[in-house]
Amino acid sequence: MLISGGGTNLKALLEAADHPGFPARIVAVGADVEADGLAFAEERGIPTFIVPLSGHPDRAAWGEALVEQIAVWAPDLTVLSGFMRLLPPAAVAALSPALINTHPAYLPEFPGAHAVRDALAARVAETGASVIVVDSGVDTGPVIVRERVPILAGDTESTLHERIKPVERRLLVQVVRDVAEGALSLETLARESHPRAAPPDKETR
Repeated sequence: MLISGGGTNLKALLEAADHPGFPARIVAVGADVEADGLAFAEERGIPTFIVPLSGHPDRAAWGEALVEQIAVWAPDLTVLSGFMRLLPPAAVAALSPALINTHPAYLPEFPGAHAVRDALAARVAETGASVIVVDSGVDTGPVIVRERVPILAGDTESTLHERIKPVERRLLVQVVRDVAEGALSLETLARESHPRAAPPDKETR
């Protein structure tokens, strides 16, 4: 898992993995900064690492270093959990389609870093939470699962986000379970979402 902040999604997945019947385990947790959420992994003796952008000449070099660090652990799945930096295209290509992210909106509605604020500004009745396969765009990858969350009268960005977070966590835990148990194929989902163009018909003479 890769995080940048408090790691609430990380905590939820760690707690799920504490149960003997859960079919996945977290092998390492990385960050791009000294994230508070790393403590959740350290408490359980799970290895952590930090790959700061500032330690590299550009984003491409940073992405390469990040992928190299992830490869050390040979994970079957990489989860972005509140990871606040866009991965360079080469890093996405190296990890996809076994690369997922959560988002506090009902994608493709309200992509980007301010999804909750944008939903409130749009005065819509509902927003949501999504888990997606990461691609090289901004929250444009194939949607794995999503769920609606109502916007209540008097909601602020903070109160709305706090109601979205438990939905995000529940969806993430379920997706990881489904991937681990083979009930969900990210390869198939990615292929079906971006099918190759059919070859042109041969001319008849």
